[in-house]
Amino acid sequence: MDKNSQTLTMRQQCRLLKINRSTCYYKPCRPVQEAELLNEVHEIWQANPFYGYRRIGAALKRRGHIINHKRAYRMMKDMNLEALYPKKNLSHRNPDHKVYPYLLRGMAITHLNQVWCTDITYIKMGKGFVYLVAMIDVYSRFVMSWRLSISLDTRFCLEMLEEALTKGCPTILNTDQGCQFTSQAWIDAVKKAGISVSMDGKGRWADNIPIERFWRTIKYEDIWLNVYETVREVRQGVGQFIKFYNERRPHQRLNDAYPVEVWKGQRNAPDFVFRRPVECVENEPVTVASGGQ
Repeated sequence: MDKNSQTLTMRQQCRLLKINRSTCYYKPCRPVQEAELLNEVHEIWQANPFYGYRRIGAALKRRGHIINHKRAYRMMKDMNLEALYPKKNLSHRNPDHKVYPYLLRGMAITHLNQVWCTDITYIKMGKGFVYLVAMIDVYSRFVMSWRLSISLDTRFCLEMLEEALTKGCPTILNTDQGCQFTSQAWIDAVKKAGISVSMDGKGRWADNIPIERFWRTIKYEDIWLNVYETVREVRQGVGQFIKFYNERRPHQRLNDAYPVEVWKGQRNAPDFVFRRPVECVENEPVTVASGGQ
């Protein structure tokens, strides 16, 4: 193809060669070096560690790159990057353990030590996982106590409960149906303190929404923003964040009060009502006694 030909026009040349005329005017874009693109993928993932390859691909398109999700997937795989999302099911139920009814449906939380809730989540480190259990007072959102463990035994949950009970005692303690919280050792410790046992419905994470909200907060605001390599680093980082969460972080549901202010009675909090759609209810309403079940 001779664009400077004096005898044949571009149209005539294309007709003779049987090619599309638009091909002659195509100017390829400057190819982005693979290393530059990989750096951009890593930059986007670091800012948004919950992005998967589809969102990474969409973000690169917004930056003007010609890329599809398949290439984004290959690059993330080459760099050993993946979206951070819940993977492990920590609430394995022991079929031999008794399951207690859910006591919080429709209940209004109006004062301190009315309801506490607890749960277990996992934290991904550079290598391996560490497990975090925490106890919070629903009315004040104050984190009563917490523990880390490299295994999912019941002991570290009991240690957390023992520490929490030195600060107060709730009327009801709500958990999921995980084997740690249905174990006889846990049930005995709760009942010995005169606390009513409440458990989420099967697969009903929303039944324990206050602690689930706390997990979201600590992961978005601390864990996913830091690269913890060792259990010691996790313990130090989580401890600092929980102290910040209790004492210096304004809580929207508390009208921007700090949880410690509500816990100490310096500020009041709006009532909180547990809601559960009727069609999802498996058990009939249960009358809550003042003592253990």
